[in-house]
Amino acid sequence: MTTTLAAAITSDSQRILAIVLFLVFVGITLGITVVMGRKTKNAEDFYAAGRSIGGIQNGIAISGDYMSAASFLGIAGLIALYGYDGFLYSVGFLVAYLVVLLFVAEPLRNSGKFTMADVLAYRLRQRPVRTAASISTLTISLFYLLAQMAGAGALVSLLLGITSDAGKSLTIAAVGALMIVYVIVGGMKATTWVQIIKALLLMGGTILISVLVLMKFNFNVSTMLTAAQDASGNPNFLAPGNKYKDPVDLLSLGLALVLGTAGLPHILTRFYTVPTARAARTSVNWAIGIIGAFYIMTTFLGFGAAALVGSEAITEADKGGNSAAPLLAQFLGGGAGSVGGTVLMSVICAVAFATILAVVAGLTLASSSSFAHDFYGNVIKKGKATGAEEVKVARLATIAIGVLAIILGILAQKQNIAFLVGLAFAVAASANLPTILFSLFWKRFTTRGAVWGIYGGLGMALILVVISPVGFGTPTSIFSTTTPALFPLNNPGLISIPFGFFCAWLGTMTGREESSEEKYPELEVRALTGAGAH
Repeated sequence: MTTTLAAAITSDSQRILAIVLFLVFVGITLGITVVMGRKTKNAEDFYAAGRSIGGIQNGIAISGDYMSAASFLGIAGLIALYGYDGFLYSVGFLVAYLVVLLFVAEPLRNSGKFTMADVLAYRLRQRPVRTAASISTLTISLFYLLAQMAGAGALVSLLLGITSDAGKSLTIAAVGALMIVYVIVGGMKATTWVQIIKALLLMGGTILISVLVLMKFNFNVSTMLTAAQDASGNPNFLAPGNKYKDPVDLLSLGLALVLGTAGLPHILTRFYTVPTARAARTSVNWAIGIIGAFYIMTTFLGFGAAALVGSEAITEADKGGNSAAPLLAQFLGGGAGSVGGTVLMSVICAVAFATILAVVAGLTLASSSSFAHDFYGNVIKKGKATGAEEVKVARLATIAIGVLAIILGILAQKQNIAFLVGLAFAVAASANLPTILFSLFWKRFTTRGAVWGIYGGLGMALILVVISPVGFGTPTSIFSTTTPALFPLNNPGLISIPFGFFCAWLGTMTGREESSEEKYPELEVRALTGAGAH
């Protein structure tokens, strides 16, 4: 049942059709950005959309922020190539939102203003914790951004028939430039509405492909799974161990996925856009529903691609497997060379591109806002910067972050983007989550504990990523394919997350003179009731 598909669109007329469909979406979203940009009057508008986003709207926007290219392209590719092991990403990403709902969403909304550091600085010393939080936010955002950039390169190259590395690199640069425009012009208001539209388009496209896949197998999931296993040539395709041979490596990945969401800067900032804590809870409930439905359908995309497209065609188009969903759409529309195949593939590529643009805009906004509000406004200017000054710095930071993301995205082209996002989750859970939880729920927590926790978790995660198979020893390693990796696990979460918590605890236990216990009751009341919230 396996069919080999050409990665490129074959005729000029089909390529023109693909480009037109592609540009229509870009034009619509740019129009939204310009319109919303005109409504951005002050720092609160730029950072938090004036706290005017409703709970349901924000829930859809959160799901749009969360259902990234890693979810749509990366997970489908991992399932298509590795079967069961790829499916675990879907489970991990979904379960992660329960942690956000139970421990983070409402207290964070009540305690902060624009960024994660606002919560830490409420009862700790401003300059050290804001500096550490800003560095952590920038690092995590760049990890996540390079995954989206790599996905954009694979996606647009597939759509336009670009095969050279130089052409893919130019594609990544163009996506980065567009991302910069979205954030600079529109701020959080534009980003929110782009995410809402993107979420609706993504759900629509995913539902369509899922239904078409199931129709091929008479809506019998068991038949689809059997066909996927047969096409793979691997009798253990539906069993664990195809990608993660070591169960410890799998445990490390699962820990990072489940705990990482609660530390992602672009997800945390979304809770500041709603007017009340109740709206924050509503946001998470809606997001869980949408995200849950989406991740169920990624299994149809992944196993459908394995059965109908085949791993050889998928890896030929993109070594990381990121082209599985678009190639599946091409097959379902009639195959390579057909008008139906071109139209359906172009629509799915446009939806996936919308996914990338929305997520990178949210990430860039979160990181540039943290730099402007936390580091510039409260560390350099010691709280004396005006809102207009902060917004100006945020826009300049957006350009710098965009350029750096382009460079890193070019270096990471060979990696599967769901895998790269797994690394970002590990870094977020190691650096941000310990300090957020301890600040909200541990009365004795100190400034030293926060700083040690952020730097310790962040540093350990980064070191382990560099010396792991991500950096060395495999055909897709970033630095060397021949030098053996010093750290055996693909994901550092199993070591770096406990280490982050340990550093935060140790810093607190050795820094009693910095204790902020007298401010904790006030923070606790505010976090749990919303009294005095912004």
